[in-house]
Amino acid sequence: MKIRSIEPIAVSLPMKKPVQMAGETVARADNVLVRVESEDGVVGWGEAASAPVMTGETVASMMAAVDHMAPALLGRRAGDFGGATAAMDAVIYGNTAAKAAIEIALYDLIGRATGRPVHALLGAKHRSRMPVLAVIGSLDAAADIREARERFAAGYRAFKIKVGIAAAHADAERTRAITAALKRMGECLVSADANQGFGVDDAILYVRAIAGCGLDFFEQPVGARDLDGMARVAAASEVPIGADEGIHSRDDIARHHGSNAAQGCSLKAIKLGGLRALLEASRLCDRLGMRVNISCKTGESSVASAAAVHAAAAAPAIAWGLTVTSPGLAEDVAVEPLVVENGHVEAPDRPGLGIEVDEHRVRRCQQEFHARLVA
Repeated sequence: MKIRSIEPIAVSLPMKKPVQMAGETVARADNVLVRVESEDGVVGWGEAASAPVMTGETVASMMAAVDHMAPALLGRRAGDFGGATAAMDAVIYGNTAAKAAIEIALYDLIGRATGRPVHALLGAKHRSRMPVLAVIGSLDAAADIREARERFAAGYRAFKIKVGIAAAHADAERTRAITAALKRMGECLVSADANQGFGVDDAILYVRAIAGCGLDFFEQPVGARDLDGMARVAAASEVPIGADEGIHSRDDIARHHGSNAAQGCSLKAIKLGGLRALLEASRLCDRLGMRVNISCKTGESSVASAAAVHAAAAAPAIAWGLTVTSPGLAEDVAVEPLVVENGHVEAPDRPGLGIEVDEHRVRRCQQEFHARLVA
C-alpha cells in the first residue's frame, strides 16, 4: 500500500476557556492536520499543535515543512514507518511536530487498512483505562480550588497546577491550598508545571515553600536548556522534578538522568518526532527508573489526543499519568470526540486512531495558507 497524497491543513479551533501558563495564554488552538491518502483510497489523519516556545514550530512553518517533506514520501510504502522517518530526516532537520503529524497519519492509515488499532501497531497493550490529568491554571486560588473539587467529584484523580505565572511565593501558596483541598478529598496525583516560568532562585524558593504539602511532582521549573539549573532545583527539592520542554530526544533524557536534573519526563509526540520515538523514549525512561507522563500540547484535537492515548496504552509505565487536551476545545474536528469519562479514558480498539474526522468541519475551521497539495 503506497502513499498517493499528503495534504497539510491549517486549522484554528476555539477553546472553551483560555488556558493560562507561563509565557502564553492559549485562547484558540492553531494546529496543523495532515491528511494522507493511499493509492487504494484509504485515508489517515495526523495532527500537531503550533508550539513556538517548545518545538520552535508555528502553523506556517509546519505547513511549509510538510510540503517540503511530501515529495520524499510519495510512492513509499505507507507501513514502512522507520523508512518514512528516515526519509523525512534526510530532507529536513528538526521540525519534529510536522514529522509527528505525518507519522500519526501513516499509523492511522495502516490501522484502518488492516483493521488494527494504533496501539497494536506500536506493540503490546499494557493498559486499557487510564487516568487523565486535569489542568488547573489561573491566578485565582479560590476559583482553582472550586474547579479542582468539581473535577474530583467528576472522577478525576490526577491534576496539574499551572505555576510560574505569578511570584514564586504566591504560586507556592496557591499550590499548597489546591493540593491540600484535593488530598483531603481522597487519593490522587497532584503535580505543578512551571513551563520554564521561574528562574533558578525563584524555583528553589518555590520548592522549599511547598515542602511537605503532598505535591507528587514539579515539572520544568526553569529554562529548557538550563540543565545545571534543573539539577540545582532538584537538589533543593523533596518533590521529584520532571522535565518537559527540555526533552526532545533520548539523549536529552539520558543527560537529565546523568546530571540528576530530573526524576521523570513529560513525553510528547511533537517534541520527539512521532509515536515510535515517543515509545522508545518511554522505554528508556523505564530502564533508567524515571517516571513518565505522556502528554498533548494544549489545544490538540481528538486526532492528536487519541494518538497520545494509544502511545500511553503501549508504554511500559505512566506513573505520572496522561494529559489529553481535546476536552478543552469548544469545537473538535472529530465526528465523535474522544471521550473522557469519570476522569479516565479508554484506549480505542477500533481500527487506526479510532477517531472519525469530520472533513466538512475541518474545512470550516481551515485557515488560509499558501501550501500546495502534493499528489
